[in-house]
Amino acid sequence: MGEKQNGPDDEFRTFIVGAWPWLLRTAYLLTGEQHAAEDLAQSAAERTCAAWSKVRRADDPHSYVRRIMVNQHARRWRRRAPEVLVEAVPDAAGPEDGYARSDQRRMLMAALAGLPARQRQAVVLRHWEDLSDSQAAAAMGCSAGAVRSHAAKGIARLRETADLGELKDMTRIGGAV
Repeated sequence: MGEKQNGPDDEFRTFIVGAWPWLLRTAYLLTGEQHAAEDLAQSAAERTCAAWSKVRRADDPHSYVRRIMVNQHARRWRRRAPEVLVEAVPDAAGPEDGYARSDQRRMLMAALAGLPARQRQAVVLRHWEDLSDSQAAAAMGCSAGAVRSHAAKGIARLRETADLGELKDMTRIGGAV
């Protein structure tokens, strides 16, 4: 007879279910460790739920949630010393990820885990998430110039890594060589 109207809880649930693979992948790229990524994604989902009335009114809810996740990661990074742990690459990266099972991918992930937090954030947001400088700047809470600087330094450091010598010609970290 009557259609069920979607309330805020249903909208949030639908959004999070649809965004979860992306959230988990981005969290993994930021943290470099599966369990920490799951914790970060869950924490971002909790904060999103708490701010859902603002998130759902935002022009781009994914950008809002990305900013929440980057801020959460930055807070955790400040609280404890970074650990460089790279286990198996999670399948959440998706079928489009050509490096998902390769040794090169594991080396790249280990090198990415060794980057300073801001460089890692810039590289992940610019090259894996394929955000513009201004979108990455909004997520990181800095200027577009700072994003370009952090990303360039991060890419240069990745290229200098001895294990990544054969990746020197890559133009996009997350894409094809």
